[in-house]
Amino acid sequence: MTRVFITGMGAVTPIGNDVMHYWQNLVAGKSGAARVTAFDPGDMPYSIACEVKDYVPPPSKQGIERWPRATQFALTVAQQALADAGLTIDESNCERVGVFMATGGAGLPMVEHYVMALVRGEQEALEPLSMMHMLTHEVSAAVAIELGAQGPQMTHTLACASGHYSVLEAYHFLQRGEADIFIAGGVESSITPITLAAFGRMGAMSSRTDEPERACRPFSIDRDGLVAAEGAAAVILETEEHARRRGAKLYAEVLGGKLTGDAYHITAPDPQSDGAARAIVGALQQARLAPEGVDVVYAHGTGTPLNDVAEALALRRAFGGWADRLYVTSIKSMIGHSFGAAGAQSLVAAVCTLCDGIVPPTINYTPDPAIDLRVVGNQAERVDARAAIVNAFGFGGHNVVLVVGRAQ
Repeated sequence: MTRVFITGMGAVTPIGNDVMHYWQNLVAGKSGAARVTAFDPGDMPYSIACEVKDYVPPPSKQGIERWPRATQFALTVAQQALADAGLTIDESNCERVGVFMATGGAGLPMVEHYVMALVRGEQEALEPLSMMHMLTHEVSAAVAIELGAQGPQMTHTLACASGHYSVLEAYHFLQRGEADIFIAGGVESSITPITLAAFGRMGAMSSRTDEPERACRPFSIDRDGLVAAEGAAAVILETEEHARRRGAKLYAEVLGGKLTGDAYHITAPDPQSDGAARAIVGALQQARLAPEGVDVVYAHGTGTPLNDVAEALALRRAFGGWADRLYVTSIKSMIGHSFGAAGAQSLVAAVCTLCDGIVPPTINYTPDPAIDLRVVGNQAERVDARAAIVNAFGFGGHNVVLVVGRAQ
């Protein structure tokens, strides 16, 4: 079977606009939550978010610096990951380089912007590329065009599991020999009045707007909801043969992964956690790992009352007694929930854990007796991790789990 390695990474997050600063701030337990600045939230009941700060869009031949923020993020993390991998796309390899980027709803802010402009009678606000900016395909197409990647190209959308699925699918394409290199990840930038109001009406948002940095509390007894976020992350995946031939640095190996569906409810998790548990078990089987081969779990961990209990049950069902030995963390406590980018951001952090032997904390944590897990609470811990699983569970019952291990 073709082995697949991660050889480069990129990240734009609320606590750092590259992997180095992102990782440093995760380990330090820094929160990126604050009152919204993208617009004036006024007296909206949900007025906090984890926004990307001090971001400078990359110059591009397409003028992407004037395109939607999500597309800018996608290009930035792709460029970072390529540079980190020491790769150049040219005529010799362009047809063997694929791009799978993902998003939950990258076009939503532009739809909102254009509708409001038309309501005000500002027809000129619609530009020739307005339709492209409203469609989700743009985040992968723009990256491929800018970088000259002519291999398989697609934008995936599976709600909160989108970015994770792009990595899983890229892994499968590489195993089938359809490419040598993939740029894969997720992106989201939808901090808008409608988005926050809609998630608020769903009952998913934390109500702690008076203390943004302490609002998101995954697995904690006093958790009351998620904090919306924006950001992006991407990884370079390469076949072992290609990576070793060029002497690439190997950060980690993608050992396996699994996609399942709940078929239960459009927003709520299955209380029996059947789909999530099957995704974990299936990922371990594909990785040819016994439960005892995993040390760390990067949880989906949104901080909602139902999700965290369901995820804890899924881990218990999949790992049995070994669940007691797992180090479990949710970085959404610091960077919020970036929906389509969330899984890819967790994957980058998991790779850093395998390289550095540190698990970042779940901040704002107070143990919940109903969640019987060893949560890495409030302070980072040193762990000599051999392998980690990374969970991403999307609205509608999309469950994606990846297993990554030390590069050997």
